[in-house]
Amino acid sequence: MKYVTAKTAGLLACHACGRVETRIPSATAQHCTRCGAVLHSRNPDSLSRTCALLIAAALLYIPANLLPVMHTSSLLGSEDDTIMSGVVYFWTSGSWPLAVIVFIASILVPMLKLSVLALLTITAQRRSRWRPDQRTTLYRMVELIGRWSMLDVFVVTLTVALVRFKSLAVITAGPGAIAFGSVVILTMIASMQFDPRLIWDNVEGSTQKPQDLKHD
Repeated sequence: MKYVTAKTAGLLACHACGRVETRIPSATAQHCTRCGAVLHSRNPDSLSRTCALLIAAALLYIPANLLPVMHTSSLLGSEDDTIMSGVVYFWTSGSWPLAVIVFIASILVPMLKLSVLALLTITAQRRSRWRPDQRTTLYRMVELIGRWSMLDVFVVTLTVALVRFKSLAVITAGPGAIAFGSVVILTMIASMQFDPRLIWDNVEGSTQKPQDLKHD
């Protein structure tokens, strides 16, 4: 069975309204006949933008875990807490479900998102034919779980609001929270900039089934 895509069939889909147009080979910039948007077979500079955002997120991921995300000042003194110290505190105090949630949402999920997006970017750049179905599934998973990466920031914000309301202490967000929030935002934008259709570009016209394409 030979797989035919819109690109090989000479069709372009409008990113604004979804109208499908026939590609005009002689046109330097083709516009949608319905809404007037510029048509592209692939998102322009998708890989370079995704790569730049991933590098920035990876650099900020280090201070996000090393710098304090919360500074507590009370009559007993002051204390700085990082994400990992918060996980350890919740675990040792018996709140292991909360420790697991914070660890997964604040440490594991961002690390997996960076790794998966780096894998997708590298394989798309190399025009790899390795497991396109599985790589597409990974991209969908990144899109699905990306919003939950802000869970730890929400926990810090809620804690600050509760403590200030009770007037027991003064809690302020530390530089680690800013770095962590930046990592989440950058990875979300990176996943939006990545064009998943690039995964299938080198598979177009293949007579093999996508699940059989296991090697470059």
